Amino acid sequence: MTIDFTLHPNVYATGEPKGLVDMLERVWVRGKPGDGTLYVLSGFGNYNGAVRFLDTFARHIGAGGEVISFFAGSTGQSLTSKQLVTSMLKVGAVVNVVNRKRLLHAKCYGASRTKGESLIVSSGNFTGPGMGLNVESSVLISDQALKQAGFSWANAVNSLLDQAWDIYQPTLDNQTTPAWKLLYDEYERDLVLDESEESTLLILLGHSDTARIQAARGSPAGKGTQYFWLSKDSVGFFPPLTIRNQRGYKATFSCLISLHYVDLGIAAEARVTLEAENNVDFRLGTARLRYTRLAKSGDIAALSRVGEREYELRIVAAGTPQHARVFSHMVNFIGHQGKRYGFVDNAEFSALIGVHVGRLRADVRGGGRLAFPR
Repeated sequence: MTIDFTLHPNVYATGEPKGLVDMLERVWVRGKPGDGTLYVLSGFGNYNGAVRFLDTFARHIGAGGEVISFFAGSTGQSLTSKQLVTSMLKVGAVVNVVNRKRLLHAKCYGASRTKGESLIVSSGNFTGPGMGLNVESSVLISDQALKQAGFSWANAVNSLLDQAWDIYQPTLDNQTTPAWKLLYDEYERDLVLDESEESTLLILLGHSDTARIQAARGSPAGKGTQYFWLSKDSVGFFPPLTIRNQRGYKATFSCLISLHYVDLGIAAEARVTLEAENNVDFRLGTARLRYTRLAKSGDIAALSRVGEREYELRIVAAGTPQHARVFSHMVNFIGHQGKRYGFVDNAEFSALIGVHVGRLRADVRGGGRLAFPR
């Protein structure tokens, strides 16, 4: 009998899985392609919630398996995106859209395979933030525990479909049907971020992040692409990763952002990339830092989201008071080499470093001053 609990990202875990993504990888990715049915049930859904698993779904369906999903839809609320539904339909998944949020607020994931069933009950939606950015809890139940409970995915799905709800199954060949009117477009959102999305990603830099930055111009140490390596839990911090690689057989998904290198006083386009099938590496291109010697191992890179696709990058040098203040907010680890990361809202980060981050809001302009520590 197996029951695993996590409070994630990286807060508390009773077993091997450290978060919702780890549980989904165990249930979906490690299973044999084509064996049985994979399930998604979520009140909210967006493209970055699915991006890690799209090729897993495609291989599973291509080998004879099924993927069945349920999402909430609304004409007045941004619940499930067109980009998510389109991507799910393209890989061959069955997508059910349930009208009205209050009828579908559950978040359950799992699989029914030859060797048995698995069920994940989670507070995390099928979104980028729900997968790794928000603080969520999840329980993975399998083997005898589900049998003792009398649980069956087939019976659960049949019960959902038997309800007197407005349930639609969108198709790609006709996007004028009622189902598509219940979905929102991730590219048509207001360019002014909600205050809750104005946050800063803090990354403790290591040798692999900074070797090319510290390299002498033209030296062998400077060869290759300059990246900062991120946690895959950061996927919800970025716009939809809808740019798929055209070369190679391992799937990568990217997006382009406008990156303001505050310390250099320049802005440039930068690419964020998730290698969904290799080592699930997640990285931010920082080409303008090469050869500048602006950052070294042990410094902190602070990436602040200040617009839908606009970010500010600052380097917080080791040994400074600002570094000491910021360091305590990096409570999560990447791998086993001591690399850390964390998130803090922009207003708090501004107070920690003594410099305002992003645009001034009306309440800040009219309500006084930010309290910067000295």
